Amino acid sequence: QVQLVESGGGLVQPGGSLRLSCATSRNTYWINTMGWYRQAPGKQRDLVAQITSVTSGSSTTYADSVKGRFTISRDNAKDTIYLQMNNLKSEDTAVYYCNRNPPFPQWGQGTQVTVSS
Repeated sequence: QVQLVESGGGLVQPGGSLRLSCATSRNTYWINTMGWYRQAPGKQRDLVAQITSVTSGSSTTYADSVKGRFTISRDNAKDTIYLQMNNLKSEDTAVYYCNRNPPFPQWGQGTQVTVSS
């Protein structure tokens, strides 16, 4: 069974920052390209950032909408994926999920990020 546990969301003002965490199993963490996805109300779930497997060098890519503001990273000691989000905008409001890319059928519960003044 795949373990994907997201945390770290919350309410933040425009221009603020949050760091999301995704705890997963060691096997999932080490051999897969992992991504952060988000889904706003009434919209499809989109990939916003990904990081390749540890064995592939952990290279990163970003959606244009978050490039320069979000940073995805790994903590190899904790089997955890992070998403550092800076200069948040109202359009970043969504439920954020982590999963493999391409995603497993199972998703975690996600973590809500709300950017509002």
